[in-house]
Amino acid sequence: MAIDWSFDILRWIERRRHSSGTAARREGLSPAARSIADRSTVFVSRGLSKIYHMGEVDIVALRSVDLEIHGGEFIVLLGPSGSGKSTLLNILGGLDAPISGEAWFRDHNLVGASEQLLTQYRREHVGFVFQFYNLIRSLTVRENVALVTEIADNPMQPEDALILVGLDQRLDHFPSQLSGGEQQRVAIARAIAKRPDVLLCDEPTGALDYRTGIVVLAAIARINQSLGTTAVIITRNAAIANMADRVVHLADGTIARIVVNERRLAPEEISW
Repeated sequence: MAIDWSFDILRWIERRRHSSGTAARREGLSPAARSIADRSTVFVSRGLSKIYHMGEVDIVALRSVDLEIHGGEFIVLLGPSGSGKSTLLNILGGLDAPISGEAWFRDHNLVGASEQLLTQYRREHVGFVFQFYNLIRSLTVRENVALVTEIADNPMQPEDALILVGLDQRLDHFPSQLSGGEQQRVAIARAIAKRPDVLLCDEPTGALDYRTGIVVLAAIARINQSLGTTAVIITRNAAIANMADRVVHLADGTIARIVVNERRLAPEEISW
């Protein structure tokens, strides 16, 4: 079944028109906001800090983090537990808020936005993939993906999304009839069916064995390359970093370094 690409092309044209028409308005914006005038820049964060208050203990999750992510990139946020990678991903996804700093998605200011605006941002622009699949067990594979397409403006057909992750032979199966890797691929299909600009993945292989994890990573890489969807994966598995365009190493709530890979490895080329 062919995928209709016309919506993506029209949306790109509209964004170009919008960017030229809003140049004057951006003159008064902060440096972080002005940097998104380059339409290839998807996310900009400046000085992001986050502290969680746990009773009498304060846990510093992020310490003045600066980061830019560009359209179509495959980014790996790599670090041990407690390094701040999940907090950073949640702020970029509009699920959490910093105590200070700026976070922008294109010309959307994510800091201080109302819950209504953040809900709209998540629905229109972001696809989430978590370590646990969160499928509705009483619905078929097709029906689980269709739940998202019913609230999106111009989604893929559920069948097209499932073809992209290699599950076109499992359309009418229930989650209980699938392996863990297949369930995770359903979750990926559900995330991309609304045609998001970015795919944010929180430890997508964390609960999977090596062989199954490679299949899931291949599905994410295919979506990044074939649809141009910006992909951000957080992981503690250093081997996965070899798939990325850039690897952002986090430690103790800060970005320790950013490594640019000269060549991205295919999922089948990595091992752990």
